[in-house]
Amino acid sequence: MSTNGAVIAIDHLQVEYRSRELGQETKVAVRDLSLNVQPGQVFGFLGPNGAGKTTTMNVLLGFVNPSAGSASIFGVDVRQPIARQRIGYLPELTYYYKFLTAEELLRFYAKIFKIPKAETEKRIDSILKLVELEHARKRQIKTYSKGMQQRAGLAQALINDPDLLILDEPTSGLDPLGRMKVRDIIKRLKSEGKTVFFSSHELGEVETICDRVAILHQGELKIEGSVQDLIKQHNTRLEAIFLKLVGYEEAA
Repeated sequence: MSTNGAVIAIDHLQVEYRSRELGQETKVAVRDLSLNVQPGQVFGFLGPNGAGKTTTMNVLLGFVNPSAGSASIFGVDVRQPIARQRIGYLPELTYYYKFLTAEELLRFYAKIFKIPKAETEKRIDSILKLVELEHARKRQIKTYSKGMQQRAGLAQALINDPDLLILDEPTSGLDPLGRMKVRDIIKRLKSEGKTVFFSSHELGEVETICDRVAILHQGELKIEGSVQDLIKQHNTRLEAIFLKLVGYEEAA
């Protein structure tokens, strides 16, 4: 498989672990996964719960070691810490100190990345404008709505000016307005040349903003391709393709 210029290159990745519930039986979370994500793409990583999406992301982030195969980011093996210097990450479940304001949160993360103070303030201004939190920058995060908290999470993922964003269910639990705002932010990041790799259950949303998608089921890659090509090839919407691949049949 060619990985020329790929931002993310996953090659025959396998992740296994011992399951306590199954009497120490080995469970395969990701099976022989190969995937490339090219620069500037918005890539949707799809699948039902338990499909292996978060496990794969955890491998990319260095949280989980592969049992077999390999993965690299910008040509660097993900097991090397330097691979993560150009990444911004938003987990599905975010937790921030609720007594902090948005400004204070971003300054905290800027210190972790050792960003100079003058540069930090410039970035805070531009990022809060991007995520539409300028008006609430001095308010404590505990006063934010769920959508605002999610946008604050996106802001922290952007503080190091990453070339790659890895977002795990970025619109989870948001109302339609909140989802629309996150979708608009992803579009703006794409216009800036960022690469966005994200998982989502909102298939209509994925269809709108993604260049390419991959669908996993029970740890295996079922299909991968451009959204337009898949819709044309199957002559139906992405949601119908997804449901068919995961074996769901609608009631008559």
